[in-house]
Amino acid sequence: MTSSRARRIARVRPLSPASPHEQFFVANDAVDFASAEGRNWTVVDSPFPGSPANGGSPERPGWVTGSEVSEDAFTFLAPSVPANVFGMAHNTGQRGRDLPAQAFHKAATSVIGPGDAIELASDVGHVDPEAELTVVVGRKVRGLTLENARHAILGFTIGNDVSARDLQKTDELWISAKSQDTFTPAGPWIVTDLDDSDLSIGIVHNGTELRTASTADLGWKVDEILVYLTSFMTLHPGDLVLTGFPAECARIEPGDLVTCRVEGIGELSNPVLEASWEKFPSLM
Repeated sequence: MTSSRARRIARVRPLSPASPHEQFFVANDAVDFASAEGRNWTVVDSPFPGSPANGGSPERPGWVTGSEVSEDAFTFLAPSVPANVFGMAHNTGQRGRDLPAQAFHKAATSVIGPGDAIELASDVGHVDPEAELTVVVGRKVRGLTLENARHAILGFTIGNDVSARDLQKTDELWISAKSQDTFTPAGPWIVTDLDDSDLSIGIVHNGTELRTASTADLGWKVDEILVYLTSFMTLHPGDLVLTGFPAECARIEPGDLVTCRVEGIGELSNPVLEASWEKFPSLM
């Protein structure tokens, strides 16, 4: 995967963390993401000023600003800890554009990183993955216009808008269908200065590549989506905005592997497992 202008920024955790919640930000300017240079990163300050959730951990040997670290030394996390996560409903082609722009809110707690498992409850029914170009907000903004919307964007990542289709039919707000734990994989990194006008989007399901589409097939475009969202609320550094899925998907089940691809960014892969969440004891 290559890019002529882009810089990559990632949120990572050392393989031997000083604490379970340790996080650092690293950057890479290599043109060829798959090259040797593309696997060597530099520790940088947090790219999300004013966001306590996205601050870096205290420096320690080998993990100070300017240190060089190899991908062998860390694990990629979701690219940010967002206050808000949004998706766009019916945002495909002219049919989507003919309808008013409409967003839905996904729980920030649904966000997981590369390689983390999408966990499906036994009674969840039909679940589909949706590979989406995802905006990573870089600053606190409200009331954007088409002229300044780009100034709000730190870069782009890959988001997987996992969706429980049966629950969408019974939940008009889609909360239960979209906000379940693990239903928003994101990553593996943020790419800056990316021309998002015509990027291929697709899914590989258990090794089978499904029909791809393009960001050009989205009804409402990135700038318009940001103008719409900030017309009624404030976006914060680290917020994620999934822009829509115009390509083909396939039902996922425990044991599957789903890989989301967005041209110019790369791949986001997550296994699918049966949910094994611990239930809290009754408070009654």
